Parts: sequence; C-alpha cells; structure tokens
Amino acid sequence: MELFDNLKAKVINKNVKIVFPEALDPRILGAAARLKAEELLEPILIGKPEEIVKAAHARGIKTSNFTIIDPDNYDQWDEMVESFVERRKGKVSKEDAEKILKDVNYFGTMLTYMGTADGMVSGAIHSTGDTVRPALQIIKTKPGVSRTSGAMIMFHGRGQERYIFSDCAINVNPNAEELAGIAIESAKTAKLFDIEPKVAMMSFSTKGSAKAPEVDKVVEATKLVKEMAPDLDIDGELQFDAAYAASVAQLKAPGSDVAGKATVFVFPELQSGNIGYKIAQRLGNFEAIGPILQGLNKPVSDLSRGANEEDVYKLALITAAQAMMDK
Repeated sequence: MELFDNLKAKVINKNVKIVFPEALDPRILGAAARLKAEELLEPILIGKPEEIVKAAHARGIKTSNFTIIDPDNYDQWDEMVESFVERRKGKVSKEDAEKILKDVNYFGTMLTYMGTADGMVSGAIHSTGDTVRPALQIIKTKPGVSRTSGAMIMFHGRGQERYIFSDCAINVNPNAEELAGIAIESAKTAKLFDIEPKVAMMSFSTKGSAKAPEVDKVVEATKLVKEMAPDLDIDGELQFDAAYAASVAQLKAPGSDVAGKATVFVFPELQSGNIGYKIAQRLGNFEAIGPILQGLNKPVSDLSRGANEEDVYKLALITAAQAMMDK
C-alpha cells in the first residue's frame, strides 16, 4: 500500500479539523478542496469570506462546504483574547493581545489551542519563525519534551523505501540532552508512517574512529536515549554509510542492531540535517515531505515557501494523522 494510503485510512471520515491561515494562496485552496472532497479532513480557512470566495472561484473551487473564519468578525474574539493573555502569563496585555491575534498564524494557533481545530498547516507564504513562534508560545511542547524539532519523511516511489531525517528545520546546535529528545520524538514520528524505528545518531565518526567534542556530544546523546527509552533500537555515533549500507556496517560497526538497517537518521545539528535531506532529495530523487514539527501538544506543520499543492495536501494529511494519534 502506498505510504499516504496508510495515512488516509487512519483519518478518513474522522472529522479532523485542520486550520489553514493562508487561505488566499491558490496552493492552499487547491489542497483544501481535495482534502474536503475526499472526506479526509475538515478545512478551516482564515480570512475575509468575500476574498476567499473570489480567490477560490478564480480556480473553479466551490466554497459552500468550507468553514471560513474572519478574525475581524469572530464571535468568540473576546474569549480568545482572554485565553491568550492567560496563556502568556502576564507577558502581554489585553491591548497587545488584540493586536497580536490579528496575525493569521497567531489566530490559527489559538483556534487549535482552544479546540476549534485539531491542528494547523502554514508556511506557504510565511517563514518558519512566523509559523513556529506562535506554536511554541501557545501550544507549547509536551511534558518531558524540552524543544520541538522538525523531521522530514523521505521516500522513493510509492513509499516502500522510507526514512525519517531530523532535525532538519528548528534547532541550530542542540546539546546532548536536546539531541536525545529529538531522537525519541523522531522514533514516534516513524511509527506514524508504519516505519519500524531503528535510530542512527549521525556523526563524521563511527565508534570512535575520530575524536572531537562534536563526536562526544553524539555519544552522550545516544547514552541518554538508552537510559530514557531502553526499548528503542538506537546506536551511535555512526557515519551515514555505516548507518545505511549493510556492507559498510559489517566493517565499521559489526554486531550493531542498527548499523546498516537504520530507518531514522538523527543529525547532530541543523546544518548537516538540512544539507543531508536536500542532497537526498535532489541527487537521490527521494521525495521529501515536511518539516513535521515534533513534540508539540497539538500538531502544527510548517510548509516550505517553495511547496506545491501536492506538498500542502500531503503535509495536511500528516497533520491530521498526528492529531488522530494524539487523541
């Protein structure tokens, strides 16, 4: 079964509500219309109804079945402002809150936090910071998770060959404790895609072949994961070839349960993770979907501004599946 067929089976007719703050973008409108028509989720579009209807009709999309919420005419506005002030614990005044919540990403995040929506997809025309910042301030991370992180699902063809790469989007240079948390959350993301998690902690060294503080960090993170999640298959530090290729694993890490069989690749910092997934995407012809934000109390997904309609469709489907997993 195709990778995304599995996700569709999990969410179809489950009435999962996903909010799209960038409702005037044609990519968003096209994906939302498909998701609604296939009964995979209930899109909530943010903006002025007349503008959304005009933009949709220009693409031949009917909007009669869409839920459209206008922040300027929202009947629960006062409740939202009060809830936001309370959530920010005195860091913003009511007057400041009323200004901040006019930002569609903050508004959409609050709809998710208050339960009107089950998750949010944004980033088609906003930066990662604009999408993630409201989520961190309002939805926040799950108990025991110190930081959110961004994973990419990497797959070939119909998805028979599939992997998780992380962190590829958020943490510039995580310490050992943060890297351990990223590894554990990435294993959970793997399960969402029916991937058996075998976690490889990436480095330029394999089993002590090089000495440096950067290697020590990965070794310590691996040790911490084994203490925090003793049932998780994890090994490190591993170079990519040792983690991926069985023939190399026999030479560099004989006896490892992960080397040569890894399905989850945890990079030591953002630079290598971001470069790594883009090399696989452009030179290896892998499809890359994400980043999938991990560790939040409710799912928020960040599109690339270069995303096409298919990317929006797939990331929204992932977000709906995350929401179902959390219920």
